[in-house]
Amino acid sequence: MGQQSNFFVGLLPIILIFLVIYLLFFLPQQRQQKKHRALIESLKKGDRVITSGGIHGTITSIKEYTVVIKVDERAQIEIEKKSVIAKK
Repeated sequence: MGQQSNFFVGLLPIILIFLVIYLLFFLPQQRQQKKHRALIESLKKGDRVITSGGIHGTITSIKEYTVVIKVDERAQIEIEKKSVIAKK
């Protein structure tokens, strides 16, 4: 019985380390991914957005995996939806 309790006592610090790592690294990452997914799903025509490359523009059309962004009076670009990082 004494050896079995020593095993669990020795295992406790390892379990606590994994718990702390999960709480500090993985949980915030999952929350951020969930917020980004909600942002992508909420995009609509006319939204002003910022891309991961720093391009500012207005959405003119939305496709399944891409959006077309008007960046100037004569310039439009088509980018992946996942590269939109924020709405203005």
